Amino acid sequence: MPDPKRVAILISGRGSNMRALVEQASGYEVVLVASNRPQAPGLNHARAAGIPTWTSNSKGVPREEFEAELGRALRDHRVGTVALAGYMRLLSAAFVEQWRGRMLNIHPSLLPRNPGLETHARAIAAGDSVAGCSVHIVTEEVDSGQVLAQAEVAIEPSDDAATLEARVLEAEHTLYPAALAEFVKR
Repeated sequence: MPDPKRVAILISGRGSNMRALVEQASGYEVVLVASNRPQAPGLNHARAAGIPTWTSNSKGVPREEFEAELGRALRDHRVGTVALAGYMRLLSAAFVEQWRGRMLNIHPSLLPRNPGLETHARAIAAGDSVAGCSVHIVTEEVDSGQVLAQAEVAIEPSDDAATLEARVLEAEHTLYPAALAEFVKR
């Protein structure tokens, strides 16, 4: 089995959590950054940091075919842990099964509250006093795996979804690297 300290990060966009994982790496090595979007801005940061990248446009490609290519790239880089960081494509149950217990995700809510999308607006609409973020193990069900770590962020009376999102994102950038460093010690 590959070393769990050899980490691949999957992104779909700007890669701000990926940058935090790279810049704060402690006890793990980022050996690959992969994306389902060839133009994802985060890939440029990975390349500038000297990290190998892999990308394939997932749009219009059968899921099984795309995931087979991604799986080969992960194996080729001897990845032991996969960290989803703004990866916006649902993974099949078969792919998740291949990485069972070795794939993490960061989610912008205090799970199990507000899984899925538009978490900040839903927290505000519910009248919650706190929001936050969670690092969890990926399972077949979206945002439902074991929560490994959480960080709370107070919801201010003046908050809208955008201002709350910005503060939660700051918390994510601290929480995720620390949680990943702990996870790879297992």
